Amino acid sequence: MAKDTTKPEIEKLLNILPPKILKGIAAQKDVAKLVEVVLDLGCLPQARYEENSIDLSDVPVTQSDIDYVVSKAGMFTADNRAGIERTLHRISAIRNRTGKIVGLTARVGRAVFGTLNAIADVVESGQNILFLGPPGIGKTTKLREAARVLSDKCKKRVIVIDTSNEIAGDGDIPHPAIGRSRRMQVATPDKQHAVMIEAVENHMPQVIIVDEIGTEAEALAARTIAERGVQLIGTAHGTALENILSNPTLSDLVGGIQTVILSDEEAKRRHTQKAILERKAPPTFDSAVEIRARNTFAIYFDVASAIDKLLRKEVPKPEIRVVTDAGEVEVTQKYAFEMSDVDLSAAPPAEFSKEAETVNIYPFAVNVSHLEAAIESLGVPASVVTSVSDADLVLTIKSKMKHGEKVVRMAGEHNIPVHVIRNNVPSQIRRFLKYFFKVQDVSYVEQEELALTEVEEACLRAQNEKRPIDLSPQNAYVRRLQHQACRRKGFKSESIGQEPRRRVRIYPS
Repeated sequence: MAKDTTKPEIEKLLNILPPKILKGIAAQKDVAKLVEVVLDLGCLPQARYEENSIDLSDVPVTQSDIDYVVSKAGMFTADNRAGIERTLHRISAIRNRTGKIVGLTARVGRAVFGTLNAIADVVESGQNILFLGPPGIGKTTKLREAARVLSDKCKKRVIVIDTSNEIAGDGDIPHPAIGRSRRMQVATPDKQHAVMIEAVENHMPQVIIVDEIGTEAEALAARTIAERGVQLIGTAHGTALENILSNPTLSDLVGGIQTVILSDEEAKRRHTQKAILERKAPPTFDSAVEIRARNTFAIYFDVASAIDKLLRKEVPKPEIRVVTDAGEVEVTQKYAFEMSDVDLSAAPPAEFSKEAETVNIYPFAVNVSHLEAAIESLGVPASVVTSVSDADLVLTIKSKMKHGEKVVRMAGEHNIPVHVIRNNVPSQIRRFLKYFFKVQDVSYVEQEELALTEVEEACLRAQNEKRPIDLSPQNAYVRRLQHQACRRKGFKSESIGQEPRRRVRIYPS
């Protein structure tokens, strides 16, 4: 169960309030559940809790009340925020047109240990994780706890980019709530992206934690960090994944959007219009966690898949985890990892080493004329052979891949890989050839779908044949997706070989 350490520290925030307002708070029950105190010139002072707000006095706030708090708080920076030394509390200012402070929000900062128990497996997975949720739901608290867990428990080199000193507290010495993590302060909010890059280039972190990614420059910095192999954990302005996708500034975090014009045949096959929206690139964040309530989490283990579904007007189904009052974690909706229904290539071109030579393809239950036409139109170095003994690979359809089928036995006898497409249609034959020969016009979505479907068939082969199966060579991002798919299916995997032939090997479960 999460341990809230607010109570010992809350007095440090209350001590900067004017005596008459402090008296009003002391008269209330459950002071430990206080969220913030609001002081606006000429208005009644308020104490806000999670469920309600309470007036603390019958006398409106005066300028002297505001000046009293300002004199005891730390220095207000360019983002109109101040803090209290060695605490997590935050005081935010509202100014009039001349710059004079006429309103204050004194927010209680909480270090809640154990708040990540429900999603510890996600945080410790090494994936890039994006936290989403409405203001005040606890996103920053989760970042703080993630910093502590990864630095203390997992012994990783963690750097916290602390733009408003909200994650690690005010002052030059960070709050112990972030464990052994290092904290980099940011002079002004508009320099956050530069400090993010500086952290990677100068301090060799394994994990970077950043709050409130909100600009195009910060989104670009986040992608740069992810591409350098550093785990990135952050929050963004949005309550749900759909908000990020529809935000032009932040959509790059989840892969971005582009308009694609389909051929008549492909549009007919998909039952869509010719002009459709597709994801433009791999997402910066592998996983996303929507904090829907204090103890309710919606987890998207595969952001790429979820975004693709949203663009197809489908509703992705995240895993829903709820922490009960007893501290137990209940999964109310299980995440179902779904392989794509597009074509697949099940066995590894990695077993074929004649990279510069023509690949001989033996089609089994695949239309020869369609295959020859696709080879000619794409200009790939391949030819169709009529004997399996002359082949470098076998191309067949899914229905022929059952254990004991003739094509499986033939391929096994000649020790050549079998590649599979879902159906014997020209569009899927072409897509397989583009995938196998790395034709440049294959989209990210197609590449990832094929690569993940390859995992599904390779797992079946590894289980049936009781031997390791190598997948097609892929870039680091796609290999990571394949490793994740293997883990979900209960199979062990590792990356082998050297670039550009580095690939995933799957072992029998």
